[in-house]
Amino acid sequence: MHTIYNVYDVAGMTCEHCAASVTEELFELELVTDVAVNLTTGSVTVTSADELSRPNVAAALAQTGHRLAG
Repeated sequence: MHTIYNVYDVAGMTCEHCAASVTEELFELELVTDVAVNLTTGSVTVTSADELSRPNVAAALAQTGHRLAG
């Protein structure tokens, strides 16, 4: 099994509440082993046991009122 690190830019993520909700939703995705939010850059690093589907990540973020940027 591989460890995959993906960094996603997230639009509108500006506070600790945003970070907590994004982290919680992304942990719901199968295979996710860690989530690290960087509010300064507006990015999130997702560690997973295998490659994640970008549409699944986008859908999880949409549950929090955020979206992938770029």
